[in-house]
Amino acid sequence: MKKDQEFLDFYTGSEIMIMGLKRHLAAENIFGIIQNDFNSGNLAGFVGGTIDTVRLKIRAKDFEKAQPILEAFLK
Repeated sequence: MKKDQEFLDFYTGSEIMIMGLKRHLAAENIFGIIQNDFNSGNLAGFVGGTIDTVRLKIRAKDFEKAQPILEAFLK
């Protein structure tokens, strides 16, 4: 995989915040992946992570473009 296609952790927070941020990024054609270790662990039969710690990952190439969107979203 090319370096600019790698997914990097962009924001960590509650699932509701992540879903809202992901929607704002999608409006600017920035694709995000939600990683929820707590739900993944429950599905696999063990507990991992915490309920309120969900990560949004985006491609490395979109990181700079996404920064101002994150700042505006958090205000």
